[in-house]
Amino acid sequence: MSRKIQVTVWNENRHEQLNEEVRKVYPNGIHEALAAPLRESGMDVRTATLEQPEHGLSQEVLDQTDVLIWWGHIAHDQVSEEIVERVHQRVLGGMGLIVLHSGHFSKIFKRLMGTGCDLKWREADEKERLWVVNPSHPIVEGLGQYIELEREEMYGEFFDIPEPEELILVSWFEGGEVFRSGCTFTRGQGKIFYFRPGHETYPTYHQSDIQKIIVNGVRWASPTNGPKPVYGNHPPIENIKAKS
Repeated sequence: MSRKIQVTVWNENRHEQLNEEVRKVYPNGIHEALAAPLRESGMDVRTATLEQPEHGLSQEVLDQTDVLIWWGHIAHDQVSEEIVERVHQRVLGGMGLIVLHSGHFSKIFKRLMGTGCDLKWREADEKERLWVVNPSHPIVEGLGQYIELEREEMYGEFFDIPEPEELILVSWFEGGEVFRSGCTFTRGQGKIFYFRPGHETYPTYHQSDIQKIIVNGVRWASPTNGPKPVYGNHPPIENIKAKS
């Protein structure tokens, strides 16, 4: 029997405390809405939030995490640098990371990207159509040509990130903008998936196709059992002949 994927869903959990509209959409928090379909898919899932000790991301928790999902928005600056460094090292060591929506401005995503990660944005209740531009990729397995969201926040290009290793989804918005909404990266041994949708006042994470992408993304980002890299001074494998 194969080992279950261990997932930690992190959410700053501030909008739910401050905004009744958000509480109506996500009464148990965005983290629980994200966790539910992952549990239904057979994964072991825990949640963590900003207000917990060490933001719920102790070294022990991270060491037990195969894939970390990150949702943040209005409290990026309140995330401890110590925790950011801890997450950074785990990603380099092989832990997968899925960054959602406004997590593009999180400290951890900006550190991993090495860029400002800025973009255009607008809240206007407009339609979003996410086109699958890499149909053979496992993250979009089981989807059609596109996903349509009746209401979402607009994110528009230019998106100040490094060139993605893989571009999987491109969004079109009713107002005319486009956006690279599904991008993958590798940092060290860790795989990273940035996925754009998920504004807090819309029921985006209750939509089945969005849930499917996140479930697929976790499976894709989960560490493999490949050889571990070896660093530092190392004895030769073969005998080295003395030079005359």
